[in-house]
Amino acid sequence: MTVTATKEFKRAARIILVGAPGVGKGTQAERLMKRFPQLSAVSSGDLLRNAVRNKTPLGLEAESHMKAGSLVPDDMILRLILSELKANSWVPAQSSISDPSPTLPSNSPSASFILDGFPRTSLQASRLDSLIPVNLVVSLITPVNIILGRIADRWVHAPSGRVYNTCFNKPNMEGKDDITGEPLSKREDDNEETWKARLKKFNETSDPLLEHYGKKGILWEVEGNSSDEISPKLFGEFERRFC
Repeated sequence: MTVTATKEFKRAARIILVGAPGVGKGTQAERLMKRFPQLSAVSSGDLLRNAVRNKTPLGLEAESHMKAGSLVPDDMILRLILSELKANSWVPAQSSISDPSPTLPSNSPSASFILDGFPRTSLQASRLDSLIPVNLVVSLITPVNIILGRIADRWVHAPSGRVYNTCFNKPNMEGKDDITGEPLSKREDDNEETWKARLKKFNETSDPLLEHYGKKGILWEVEGNSSDEISPKLFGEFERRFC
């Protein structure tokens, strides 16, 4: 699917996409940012990796947890997210994760973002609520058999992260990356057994997470058998809410 026409927001969109492994969150986020250029991606994983690589105070602290084999604490992830929001002037510079109530974020359309990788649990969602008010959570739903088919047909260019699918997004030359010509490979976790284990873990945490946002009245569900089927529905809902 080629995204051509763009639309402008009239107010800030603060978005979370939720969906099972392989449902296409990355594809939808990319298409949304092309359709609505004021949207930016805020990835907790990227923020963490950059902080560790650049040896910032937060990065050094996070690295010590990682080397010890423990999870990076939620407070640290929240501080990374808040630091990014401040850097973009999307929240007041004096905002802190210890504030008793959510900060008042900018409502400028340019302060729109998709938050990726956090929260994953209802407890994390509650902590995020106290930091910044998200105004739309999208639950992406695709049947299990369709996702398993996608995974079987998926190939990646590991150095760049480019993803291909032999059914609907074939490389120009079989088994080769379009840009570099280097060989494509399978992800280690691209098999049915591993995916079902990941799905079980996802369902255990996502059900309470979606219930949390459902109670807040900001949950919207969209279903489809393919990304191309889901994208137009997403575009329409975003235009209705934010344009």
